[in-house]
Amino acid sequence: MKARILSLICTTATTTALAVEPTVPYPGGYRDWHHIKSMVIEERHPLFASFGGIHHIYANDKAMKGYRGKSFPDGSVIIFDLLEAVNDGNAVTEGARKVVGVMHKDAKQFKATGGWGFEGFGGGDPAKRVVGANAASACFACHQPQKAQDYTFSRLRD
Repeated sequence: MKARILSLICTTATTTALAVEPTVPYPGGYRDWHHIKSMVIEERHPLFASFGGIHHIYANDKAMKGYRGKSFPDGSVIIFDLLEAVNDGNAVTEGARKVVGVMHKDAKQFKATGGWGFEGFGGGDPAKRVVGANAASACFACHQPQKAQDYTFSRLRD
């Protein structure tokens, strides 16, 4: 009987721990989504040390509703695909992938960070999570001033 109770307590504790720390899944196939914009952050930019390189922003269909409206519905996913910028022969081309940053909207699950879950996948590898439990300080702190735009920086081009 004691073993059964202990097993139940351990199962409950494990389930509770998993529920407390929701994760953002890797967005397979995101390169087939809507392309929002691209940009390059160069050496003299204040964010170069962390985000220097070529950025491509992608959005799934639900996120497109948010870009066209005032807020993003749950299920919206925005991708920040960061690659090295290679300068060669008066051209800037894509180098190695540095990180795939993901914003995943789920107002209930990610209440503490404006309804958005954040994760970064080093080199674009689904197994290399680089944000984890640090989402509030690593990502949301920068996005917080963008509250009027549902915590996003990018906008659709005309």
